[in-house]
Parts: sequence; structure tokens; C-alpha cells
Amino acid sequence: MSMSIMQTIREKGAKVTVVLIAIALLGFILTDYFSGKGRGGFTGGPQEIGKVNGKSVNYDLFNKRVELMENNMRSQGYPSSPALSQQAMEQTWNQEISRIVLAQEIDKLGMRISKKELGDILYGPNAPSDLKQQFSDETTGQYNPVLAKQNIDQMLKKGTQEQKDNINAYINDLEEQRKQEKFVMLLANSVNYPRWFIEKQSADNSQIAKVSMVKEVYTSVPDSTIKIEDKEIAAYINKHKDEFKQEESRGIQYVTFSAAPSAADSVETKNALEKLKPEFENTTNMEQFLAGEGANNYYNGFINGKAIQIPVKDSIFKTPVGSVYGPYLDGGNYVLAKVEGSRIMPDTVKLRHILVATVQRDPQSGQSYPVRDTASAKQRIDSIQTAIRNGSSFDSLVVSLSDDPGSKDKGGVYENVPSGQMVSSFNDFIFLNPVGSKGIVKTEFGYHYIEVLSQKGGGMGYKVAYLPKEIVASQETDSKAQNDANIFAGDSRDAKSFDETFEKTLKPKGYVKGIATDIRRVDGDIRGLGFSRSFVRNIYEADGGEVLKPERIDDKYVVAAVVEVLKEGTQSVTKARPQIEPLLRNKKKAEVLKQKVGTVTTLEAASTALNNAPIETVDSVRMSSKSGATALSFEPRVTGAAFNPANKGKVCPEVLEGNSGVYVIRVDEVSTTPVTDANIADKRKILSEQGKQMISNPQSPSYPVNALKKAATITDKRSARY
Repeated sequence: MSMSIMQTIREKGAKVTVVLIAIALLGFILTDYFSGKGRGGFTGGPQEIGKVNGKSVNYDLFNKRVELMENNMRSQGYPSSPALSQQAMEQTWNQEISRIVLAQEIDKLGMRISKKELGDILYGPNAPSDLKQQFSDETTGQYNPVLAKQNIDQMLKKGTQEQKDNINAYINDLEEQRKQEKFVMLLANSVNYPRWFIEKQSADNSQIAKVSMVKEVYTSVPDSTIKIEDKEIAAYINKHKDEFKQEESRGIQYVTFSAAPSAADSVETKNALEKLKPEFENTTNMEQFLAGEGANNYYNGFINGKAIQIPVKDSIFKTPVGSVYGPYLDGGNYVLAKVEGSRIMPDTVKLRHILVATVQRDPQSGQSYPVRDTASAKQRIDSIQTAIRNGSSFDSLVVSLSDDPGSKDKGGVYENVPSGQMVSSFNDFIFLNPVGSKGIVKTEFGYHYIEVLSQKGGGMGYKVAYLPKEIVASQETDSKAQNDANIFAGDSRDAKSFDETFEKTLKPKGYVKGIATDIRRVDGDIRGLGFSRSFVRNIYEADGGEVLKPERIDDKYVVAAVVEVLKEGTQSVTKARPQIEPLLRNKKKAEVLKQKVGTVTTLEAASTALNNAPIETVDSVRMSSKSGATALSFEPRVTGAAFNPANKGKVCPEVLEGNSGVYVIRVDEVSTTPVTDANIADKRKILSEQGKQMISNPQSPSYPVNALKKAATITDKRSARY
């Protein structure tokens, strides 16, 4: 009962959704109960990090959720970094909001889980995978619900109070998950498309019209002739406040001063590597030598040349065995490569194996922990080898004895393994021995009994040792960048002098001024600059127009001026103008063009009034503006007028204001075509199923939590702690 639950919970956490995050967290706690460690609970007392509809979010609990999320991300291969921590915090916050607003709605409905249903959740066929793994028969792999219940009952009866609280919290969150699933399905099952609606839609879609028209586009009226006043923008915002909500944010202008390695720094690194070349070529302990130089990724095995992806690999392959190629440039490093061996080897291998582990690796932290001593492992693998020689079933032994979860349920088989994927000793056994070879191999994970089943392809393979040296900036390079940034910041007292100084002293030298907007108080990653929480804090501590002191972000010093300070609420006229002005301008242009046409009589008169605009005929106009004639695509007002019975056979009595211009139309003909989707029952079923899927999908705009989040009152205090 050691780490199996933790591994499962963490693997689940990589795919966690709104309704699962709490379960993953408490499963994490439950792991420690099962393993007998006990984490001591959440300490520090209640500390509020925010509120959602009046419900306080506790910092300690929230922080544990963030840690779990970050662990899940790392288990998927994302490298640890401040940016990853920030992303984990952001995702956890969004999930916490979703969890709370859903729970509040569920409470209003009075949803409950009965004892019988709880028993099904814990001990039924769809029991949580962590419990299934923890309480499954080692031989058959089948879940033993009786054993699970006995253990859980024992925990609740004889455990410490903290342990009881943890297991009760775990069970409560399983109940919460089930209630949330019920809530979503309750809404999903309410989706209905009435028969009359489908019939009307089919009838509308069967109609087809032919129209003649005169069109004048808005671009025919120069923008310079149309003025939009601030009060007009303000009036539009006032009528559409929901469309112009804004979060608190800030915007900056900035200039960067590179502290990246210079050409001289590059030469210095190359020369340093040249001095190491003789020792690298003659060392008798490559692993120890590389480790001493800080290179800890030495792969002491053969890799097929086809699988080696290095730009200079052809030159390396031509290097005699025992000799060194380089230094050569690879990204931000100079590298030496020593060819330690070459030989013919297959491209891929199919194998099966049984692992008797001495250690296992925690997929979240990457740390290894012992599971048995070396002597016991060697004794067991020797017994397995003897049993197989004496006729025991390999498949049965895999199921009962192998410690490799990646192949245990596949008979220990790995298909099409490329060279370099397995640890080096394992790799060399399967690639350097012929098909049918069997034997014991020791790796960092324990002892493996391996059988080579088949091999494909072939080509030259190489064992190559690499010694990289990163090209780093010298102190001189860094000092120059910092000094240049300090001079510019000193000459820039405010946003105005920031611009003036830039134009006068930096722009002629090729510097570029950048802009970053919509920087939130809790952000860390700034578009175009990189990650720095301290920089964002400084932006928010400054006033509008203030110039910040130079700050190091990645390989550059940044001098920034705060040029935009937006408070939570409704957008200002200045902020909203770029979005609203084109709409109002087209509205005014439409009025100008309508006045030119005057009273609508005939298409010919409209054509004359609009500078002899051509009279066009458009066939196959359909009710849906996005289908049918291209000339009227995305012009719903025009297509709507075409199917107005009052306009049939006539000129529409008003000038129609479209999206791209104004229209005067005559409806020449309206007829019907056969309906291709006349099976009303089938169409209702399809639309209903699509509607249910949209509501049930957390990524869909129709997912209930999105509406709940939009309506929620949220207080965010994360910036004080992160």
C-alpha cells in the first residue's frame, strides 16, 4: 500500500477537470494515509485568498491544489519553471471558481447522495481507479470491493482524528463529483427541439429567391468625411455595457537592452572547450569526466544513426572511433563529440520483459524511492529465469511478478522500440544481441529478464559522448547592458520624456520600442518580454506615466513606462473607440447613402442616384445568409427582405442597411425546392444529441459552469500571496 494510489491520482490529475480537482487533491492526502506517512493536515489557520459569491477560498487548501496541478503538469513532461508554477496557479484558480459556483447551484437544488449510491461509487464497477488499484488482486488484477470496504471502515473506526477527517473529505469529494455529473446531465437532458421548430426550419430552408439589386459599399464614402464624437461612443457603451466590461489591467511601453552573450563571449567559450579536447579524447572514465564538467546526460549505449538528430551528424559519423569532432555550434552551446564505437544494428526491436524493481520513480516529483534491496531483487529475477527455463508461462509470471506498469497488462511486450529510448544497458542488450536472445540485465530500476522477440531494419549505429559548454555572457557584457539601461532610465523622468529620449538617443541606434497591454495584477508572463512576477508587481506599484527602474528579465534589462491604467468596470471611451468607431461610422455612411437614394421607386432610379451603380441579378438566395449566393453572404437584412411575403414581385420600399454597404432590392421570384432532410424525427434526434454533447463538454460555451462563472461575484486576492 505504498505509492500506487499516488501514482494513479497524479496520472488522473494530468487530465483533471472542474469536477475532479478536489478528488485528486484529497486522493493525494489519502495516499499519505495509506502509506502511513500523514502530512499533518493543512496548517497555518484560515487565510483568505479570494471569494466566490461570498464563499471564502482558503489559501492553504488552494495552495495544495496548486502544488498538485503543478505536479500533474510536470508528470506530462513540462519542465519546472516559475512560468509553470504561475500557469498551475491560474488553472487552479479557474477550477476553484467553477467548483464553487457549481456546488452552490447543487445545494440550491438539494441534490443528495444516498448510502446505496455512495456504496456504488466506492465499491461498484465504476469505483475510483485509485481504490481499484489499491485493492485489486495481484494475480487476477480484479478489484476486491469487500477488501476495500473493510480497509476504509477500519480507517474510519480506528484511525486518528486527522486520518478520519482526510478519508471523510475524500469520500465527500467523490459525492461532490457524482452530484456535479448529475447536475450537468439534468440540464443536458432538458435539451429539446420541438417538431414545429424543425418543420419550420425545413420549410424555410426549402425556399429559394431570385433578386435584382443595386448596391453601394461604405468604402465609397471617405472616412475623413465622417466624424464620431466621444459622446456618441459613450452613448453606445451605455447601451451595451455587458459588451464593454473590463478587468483591472495595465499597459506599458518598454525598451530592452540585451545582456545576451556577445561574439567575444562565444569565442571565449569555444576556446575553453578546445583546451578540454585532449582530456576528453583520452579519458578512461567518460561518465565520471562528463559529470565533473557538469554534463550529466551521458548515454552509454548505441543509437542507430537514423535516429540521431544532430545537424552535424554526418561529420560526426565520419570521425574515426576514439577521435573527437568539434567544437561545433549547437544552439546556445559549443559541443565536442567523441565517437566511442560503431556497428551494424537494427532500427527497431520488439521485446518482452519482467521487471523486479529495486526502486520506483514518483511521476510527479521525479524522485525515486526504494521498494526492495538489491540482493532480494537478484534472487527473485534468478528464480524467474529458472522458472521460465523449466517451462513456466511467461505471461503468467508477468501478471503476477512484473513491477513495470507500462507493459504488465501487455504481457511484458514493447513493440517497435527505437534505439536510445531505453536506458543504455537495456538498450544495448536488445539491439546488440540477435533475435531469440534471453538474459538478465541490471538497470537503475532493478533487474530485468528480457527476451528479444523480433528486430526490423538495419543500419550503422554509434555510441557518441557529447561535451557541451553553454555560451554565457561575460560580466563585461552584462555590465554594459545594465549601464545603458540605467542611463536611459535616468534620462526618462516620465512617459513623455521616455518617448523623447528614445526618439533622440536610442531609435537612431536601431533600438525598438515595445508595447505590452492587458497586464493583470496576477500575471507573470508578459508578452514579448518573458516571465517576471516582480516586474508585474512593480508595474502595479507605479502610477500612470511613471518610468520603472531597469529590471533584468531573462537575458535582457528592461526599462518600462506605465502608459495605461485600467480599473475594473466599464471600458473608457478611448479604450472602446477602436471597436465602436467603425460601427458608428458605417451607420452614418448608411444615412448618407440613404439620403442620396431618397424615396425608393425603381432600381433604375436608385442606380442613377448612386452614381450609376450597376443593377445586379442574384440567383439561389437562401434563407440562411451564409449559404447560397456569394453576393449576399453574411447580409441577413437583405436575405430577410427577400423572403418577406410583402416584397414578392416588388421593389423593397426602403434602402436596406447591410454589413458592407446599402442595398435596394427587387424580389423577382420566390419558389421552393425539395427538402433533402425531411425526416423530422431523425433530425430532432441528431440536434438533441448535439445539444446534449455541447452542454456536457466542459470546453463548450454551452457548458453550464460558463454561465455561472459569468454571473458570479468574484474577489481575487491572489496577487498578495503569489
